[in-house]
Amino acid sequence: MRILVVDDDPGDVLMIEEALVDSDVEKVIDVVNDGQEAMEFLRREGRHRDARRPDVILLDLNMPRMDGRQVLGAVKQDVDLRTIPIVVLTTSNADTDIVGSYTLQANAYVTKPIDLDDFNDVVHRIDEFFGRVVVLPKRS
Repeated sequence: MRILVVDDDPGDVLMIEEALVDSDVEKVIDVVNDGQEAMEFLRREGRHRDARRPDVILLDLNMPRMDGRQVLGAVKQDVDLRTIPIVVLTTSNADTDIVGSYTLQANAYVTKPIDLDDFNDVVHRIDEFFGRVVVLPKRS
């Protein structure tokens, strides 16, 4: 499984990576720091020319340059990318963000827990669900 983490917070990225590596689901983790870079990665542009299509995207909402909402909208409108499942993994628990994300066709919305153990548990559950339970579309 290949996971693209889109998050501008280095601490959160580190915790996500550690939680993902700590599971027994085989995976490759790619990380980009904002929405604009995420779209370049997904479209294989610029320095991401050789990027591999992810099986799942873990997407933060609040980022510079291009936020997660814009990324979500762009991916789900793109015929070549729309089948990639996107899990919004963010600190916001605002109803407008939750409803807005699902309106833009997020596959799941998860609020980042503050407690480290809870954070690890949430990431493990996402990893287990997409790595073992769900049948994902084949990569193109």
